[in-house]
Amino acid sequence: MRIGTRRSALALAQAELVATTLGGEGTEAGSVEIVPIVTGGDRGERGADKSRWVAELEQALIDGRIDLAVHSAKDVPGELAPGTALLATTSRAPAEDVLCGAPALEALAAGARVGTSSLRRLAQLRAAREDLEVVPVRGNVDTRLAKLADPAQGLDAIVLARAGLLRLGRDDEAGGTLDPARFVPAPGQGALALQGRADDERTRHAAEGVGDEAALRCLLAERALAVALEADCDTPLGAHAVHSAEGEIALRAWVGLPDGSAWALDELSGDARAPEELGRRVAERLRAAGAEDLLQRAREMADGR
Repeated sequence: MRIGTRRSALALAQAELVATTLGGEGTEAGSVEIVPIVTGGDRGERGADKSRWVAELEQALIDGRIDLAVHSAKDVPGELAPGTALLATTSRAPAEDVLCGAPALEALAAGARVGTSSLRRLAQLRAAREDLEVVPVRGNVDTRLAKLADPAQGLDAIVLARAGLLRLGRDDEAGGTLDPARFVPAPGQGALALQGRADDERTRHAAEGVGDEAALRCLLAERALAVALEADCDTPLGAHAVHSAEGEIALRAWVGLPDGSAWALDELSGDARAPEELGRRVAERLRAAGAEDLLQRAREMADGR
């Protein structure tokens, strides 16, 4: 089986995890090959469309150059390439964001400089601490941590996903956890999306064999919410689903303005057998609470950055 992935250290580590799991599920030794592929996002292309992180991988699937694509689920757009399907997700890593460089948000002095490239994190940080100076910090995990350590950058802290630090063996860099009830993670954060050709039953069977059905249901709820709200990379949206009472999923969602001046939060539980319906219901509730206006204003503010 040929597994396609981006070339970043984190993407390769994630693909290795999937390859190792597949190898332990009866796949013949040496028959799992990792195929690194450069995407538009890796080349520095900008834009609100998440497809820049996955388009080349999807084309490789369609062309038959790979059998399975492994993505960070938060990078996968709501609409997949025709002829492909989301086959499974492995057990989810912790979804929360962490602060690197400080033990807690409250420990930062007034006016502290905090780095992030995420519009959602920007909005949530400013909603929590309007005195902070939130500055853009781009690059992979290692690059961002190097910038934090560089005095010339003048950073007091940066925000990263705990899942990425764990998968790179750098969880000791985390100074403190940002409460996911308040700092709601991005849809799909911590999850790996396994994408294949819709008609490839052999790969589907292999992916489902290493997949986590409970994690997949949570991911589907989060993705349905994002699709219903027409979210993209310029939407400050958080969505985090967890299994609650027996047979139910609890979905928490947050949407706000990049300057943190206004936001909406909602949480609802629903039947775990219908996760996408739950996602759509939460989206409807958010719209009724004024999210439509927030989303439009957020897009205008993002365009003006």
